[in-house]
Amino acid sequence: MRALISVFDKTGIVDLAKALHALGVGLISTGGTAKLLAEQGLPVTEVAEVTGFPEMLDGRVKTLHPKVHGGLLARRDTPEHMAALKAHHIDTIDLLIVNLYPFEASVAKPGCTLADAIENIDIGGPAMVRSAAKNWKDVGIVTDASQYADVMAELKASHAQGQCKLSDPLRFALAVAAFNRISQYDGAISNYLSSVNFEAEKLSETYVPERAQFSGQFNEQYVKVQDLRYGENSHQQAAWYSDLAPAAGSLATGVQLQGKELSYNNIADADAAWECVKSFDTAACVIVKHANPCGVAVGANPLEAYSKAFQTDPTSAFGGIIAFNRPVDKAAAEAVSKQFVEVLMAPDFSAEALEVFKSKVNVRLMKIALPAHYSDVRNALETKRVGSGLLLQSADNHELALADLKIVTFKQPTPEELNDLLFAWKVAKFVKSNAIVFCKNGMTMGVGAGQMSRLDSARIASIKAEAAQLSLQNTVVASDAFFPFRDGLDVVVDAGATCVAQPGGSMRDQEVIDAANEHGVAMVFTGVRHFRH
Repeated sequence: MRALISVFDKTGIVDLAKALHALGVGLISTGGTAKLLAEQGLPVTEVAEVTGFPEMLDGRVKTLHPKVHGGLLARRDTPEHMAALKAHHIDTIDLLIVNLYPFEASVAKPGCTLADAIENIDIGGPAMVRSAAKNWKDVGIVTDASQYADVMAELKASHAQGQCKLSDPLRFALAVAAFNRISQYDGAISNYLSSVNFEAEKLSETYVPERAQFSGQFNEQYVKVQDLRYGENSHQQAAWYSDLAPAAGSLATGVQLQGKELSYNNIADADAAWECVKSFDTAACVIVKHANPCGVAVGANPLEAYSKAFQTDPTSAFGGIIAFNRPVDKAAAEAVSKQFVEVLMAPDFSAEALEVFKSKVNVRLMKIALPAHYSDVRNALETKRVGSGLLLQSADNHELALADLKIVTFKQPTPEELNDLLFAWKVAKFVKSNAIVFCKNGMTMGVGAGQMSRLDSARIASIKAEAAQLSLQNTVVASDAFFPFRDGLDVVVDAGATCVAQPGGSMRDQEVIDAANEHGVAMVFTGVRHFRH
């Protein structure tokens, strides 16, 4: 058995090579890898000796040769192939261990020059990987250090049986992983190059190109987390995928501690709840039903935050998704356990909290560790599928500060109202448009969502508050977009609001401002809209 080793990232490669040598595997290698192995006292043949051709063009050409690719591609069960190898004095290569030049890491560095990016495009590595992966029945292809242990375990086991080979299932799995890696690599190169605003007159070794935010071709890569029982409805099929490298604190990093398998709707609603609760720095609880927050509150602890959030809309909270941004303790767990909950998410659960839910075997508990500064962990881009196409936009990660508010009425908001306005504005960003959110004392008091008319959303928010027996007197209101007419403002003020936040920007802004002054309420413009469809 012969193995060709050519790696840029040499993590673990010496130990692997030693283990291969101990099994009697012949070692072939290139450049720096060959030098490293030789320094460790391992017998290694350089590729240049195999090909009879020196590495050239600053290492750009070293493995692009029939004696390499012939050894990888020849089918052992095809006599004509084996005869061709014999005629041209080519030996088979049975194991290929390759990782590629770090293109993705290079272009991610600030100030990466076009020259550096181009030099970090691997040619020989991907070519060998493709050859070995195509011939998976005869060749094992290893493209990541995480695969070393499994490969060596099989080789040692087979060696003990008098052979030294990998099983068909492992070789096939390695080949799939190899083609996936090549796809990811080529996609990254395409994304980078098609985003470059090329300026020939500036071309030099130090040229750092300007790049468009949206590349000419958009290539995204995901890995499947699990197949789902069905999609939004039972007649639809579905699966859950995550980013190749999910961000810390994101839903895809969560661990399910107990409960039934997550459904498509569970995951969609859980993401809405999790992203909303992450926007608060203090202890918060978010209850989501059908992708809309139906109760949000902050408190001194998880129990207080949950108790306030639940009051907003107990009816909708039934069968909802609940998220905390603080570990759940026994007190909060006991309170939540009194209602029917589909999914409960938190950074952690105390042992006592887990015990509370032990008998509720269907409740899905999700632990999602939050990093420091977790509110900054956001998707950079958002996508939406349309017929034979894709909409791509930068994510709505705008955070409103007090300094951003423009007071447009005679009446000035009180400090308490301003704090509640910022709270209400955070919530409104996660409510489907048209969104109207009444809040008071760090708690949602009424939520109107997803209506075709802002006026109807305002009315529904009032109706829901009344149904929950909550008074809207002296509340604040956030509207995710401007009031096109004064009628929406009239409704929220008649319900009890004394302060309103809206983006502004309507042709009838003055009409709405005049209405606020007429009512004697305060109104601020945020200058930012938060449509969420």
